[in-house]
Amino acid sequence: MTSSGPSVARTVADLRRPPPAPVEDARQYVNLWREAEALGGDRVRAMVLILRTRGCYWADLKGCTMCGYARDTLGRSATPEEIREQLARALRQHQGEPYVKIYTSGSFFDPREVPREVREEVAIAFRGRARRLLVETLPEFVQPDEVRDFRTAFGGELEVALGLESTQDEVLRRAVNKGSSVEDYLAAAARLKEAGALRKAYLLLKPPYLTEKEALQDALTSVLRAAPHFDTLSVNPVHIQGGTVVEHLFRQGVYRPPWIWSLLEVLREGHAAIPREVRLVSFPTSGGNPRGIHNCLRCDADLLARIQEASLRQDFRELDVEPPCPCRETWRWEMELESLAPEA
Repeated sequence: MTSSGPSVARTVADLRRPPPAPVEDARQYVNLWREAEALGGDRVRAMVLILRTRGCYWADLKGCTMCGYARDTLGRSATPEEIREQLARALRQHQGEPYVKIYTSGSFFDPREVPREVREEVAIAFRGRARRLLVETLPEFVQPDEVRDFRTAFGGELEVALGLESTQDEVLRRAVNKGSSVEDYLAAAARLKEAGALRKAYLLLKPPYLTEKEALQDALTSVLRAAPHFDTLSVNPVHIQGGTVVEHLFRQGVYRPPWIWSLLEVLREGHAAIPREVRLVSFPTSGGNPRGIHNCLRCDADLLARIQEASLRQDFRELDVEPPCPCRETWRWEMELESLAPEA
């Protein structure tokens, strides 16, 4: 892995957090949309809700190099009443989707983001409305009793996502700037299993300071090492978010988002090597443009559609592209040339 040079993490973190929001803004959730998903072998529509809370505490301390979600926060803690109003507005938009995903730009089980008394109300609100409810959290907030209580209040399947990103501690520490170790995440996954929750891990493709080949190998290694500990693995290619270290590097011309060809390799090889019962998926954000995962921009739309279809069906024959776009050779040459460059 190449050297990172002087860190700009603290400077960037200072720019992430918005000023404290007025009450009228705090009563409106950040966003709500619907997307394709798979549930128990069926293709369904999922409702995705982003609540407006104080967001991730780690973003206040140092922050991850690629994460700009702190910009969608309140800049302060939300009161129980404000979250209740956001939830009420979201419930009016629910159209019977059996799969509901709720994000807070941080950790759902951090009581500074979602107070405990409101957390139970969220579970009860979707009881009988949805079959599966997904939330995400940092590992330090996974307490089996609290997770079990939330799952019981919901009454359906609870899925908890952890942003593992990589199974190499050096990558987490130097490239992602995580505050937790790989062991912390795996221990949290064990606690989730104890609490009866489904476990999902987000794995990052191409954090900064890795070459394309290093990033491909890191993501593939992470898929293989994480598979025994999770029910679903989601490979998330880095996209350029505002106010991040990655954006700073991108503007300096020293970072390129990953190639779609790299993601295809990770998915094909990873799926062939992990147990059948573990789902491997990827639904790239901002794919097909210069700030997201892309190839030559001519073949991108077709390949991204194939990736989504393969993820939903768990049939990765969709990714066998013949003949491939000529840019595949450019990708191969770029990886070879990167490997010849001396480390800084």
